[in-house]
Amino acid sequence: MSITLKTPDEIAIMREAGRIVARAHQAMREALRPGISTAELDKIAETVIRDHGATPAFLGQQKPDSPPFPATITASINDELVHGIPSPKRILKEGDIIGLDTGCFYKGYVGDSAYSYAVGEVSPAVQRLLNVCERALYVGIEASVLPNTVRDVSVAIQRYIESQGYSLAREYTGHGVGRAMWEEPQVPNWWPRRANRQGWTNVALKAGMTYAIEPMVIAGRNKLLELSDGWTVVTEDGSLCAHFEHTIAITETLPQILTLP
Repeated sequence: MSITLKTPDEIAIMREAGRIVARAHQAMREALRPGISTAELDKIAETVIRDHGATPAFLGQQKPDSPPFPATITASINDELVHGIPSPKRILKEGDIIGLDTGCFYKGYVGDSAYSYAVGEVSPAVQRLLNVCERALYVGIEASVLPNTVRDVSVAIQRYIESQGYSLAREYTGHGVGRAMWEEPQVPNWWPRRANRQGWTNVALKAGMTYAIEPMVIAGRNKLLELSDGWTVVTEDGSLCAHFEHTIAITETLPQILTLP
C-alpha cells in the first residue's frame, strides 16, 4: 500500500479546493426546494466550481463497464445510496431525501464532500436518519487522531451506526484524497474480522495523511443494486438512506476538516 503524506503547502491547496466544494454545496443548499430539478442543482455546482478557477472532478470519471459520468454532482434521491445521475426530469418533492456529492480539481489537488438534505418538511424518522448519518461522519473524524489506525476509525463509525439501529453500506468506503480522486488508504465504515479478504490493510495514521470519511447509513437491509445506467446504486428493499462526507487531514494533534466554506 502506497500512501502519500502531504506537506503543509499541499494541505493548504487542498483546503482551498475543499472550500470551493463547500461553497458549491452552500449554493445548492440555498437553492434546494420542492420543484427544483437535479439538473438545476448540477448547473449551480458547476458554475461555482468553475467561477473559482477549479474544474469538476466527477465529470467524465470512469469505472469498469460504465460510461463516463456525465455531471458535476451525483444526486441520489431517497432509496438511491450514491452515484445518482442528475436530470431535468428528476424533480425533487416535499419530503424527499437528496444526497449531493461533488468534488473539484484545484491547482492539481482534489476537494471532495457530500451532504444529504431534507427537501421541505420530512418525517421525524427521516430526520433521525439524516442526524445519525451526519453524526457518524463526526464520530469518524473524532477517531482520526494519532496513534489510532484506520481500523479504529472504521470500528468507531460502525459501532455508532449499528447502536442506532441502522445498517451501513459495506461495498463502498472512504478513501485517500490528494492529487487523485481515489488514493490509499481505503477507510471503510466497518471492519470485518478477516479484513484481508476484503483487500483492506490496517495502517497507522500519520500526520500528513489526507482522506475522505463517508458513512452511508441505510434504514433497512444493506443489500444494494446498481441500476442499468452503470452508476446509480439503490437499496434492494427500497429503504431510505443517507450519505455524508468530508475530506480531512491528519495532524500531530486534532484532524483538520478541509471541506468547510
